[in-house]
Amino acid sequence: MIPGTIEVEIEADAWTAALPEAETVVRRAATEALGTVVGDVVVLLTDDAAVRDLNARFRDKDRPTNVLSFPAPETAEPHLGDIVLAYGVCADEAAAQGKSLADHLSHLVVHGVLHLLGRDHEDDAEAEEMEAEEREILAGIGVADPYASEQD
Repeated sequence: MIPGTIEVEIEADAWTAALPEAETVVRRAATEALGTVVGDVVVLLTDDAAVRDLNARFRDKDRPTNVLSFPAPETAEPHLGDIVLAYGVCADEAAAQGKSLADHLSHLVVHGVLHLLGRDHEDDAEAEEMEAEEREILAGIGVADPYASEQD
C-alpha cells in the first residue's frame, strides 16, 4: 500500500446496490477527515453479521453496530488502521434519521477516521469536541450537520 492510500473493500453487495458510488463517498470522506495526516486507512463495507462477529470478538458486545474502528499499532506506520461498517445498521439508521445513505456513510467514515487519529467521545467534553470536528469536516464536503436533529 502506498502511504496516504485509502483502500476500500466492499464485501457486501448491498452497499453498491443501494449506493453505486459507495467507494467514491468513502474515499472523499476519509480524505477530508485525514486532512494533512499522511497514513493508510482500510475501509471495509460489509454486512451486519460480519460486524456483529467483530464486535463480539473485540468488544464483547454480541450485536451489530454501525461502525467499528481498529487503530493500528504505532509499529505498523504508516498504516493508521481499519474501519468496518455494517450495511443493515447504517441503512436503517439513515432511514430512521431521514438522511441519505451517502451522507450517513460519509459521517460514519469521518467518525471512524477520527477514532484512528486518536479522537474519542468517552465523556461529554470529548464528545462535544469530536462532534464539532465532524461537523466542520462534513461541511467541507457538503454534508449537513449530522447532529442537527438531536439539538432540536
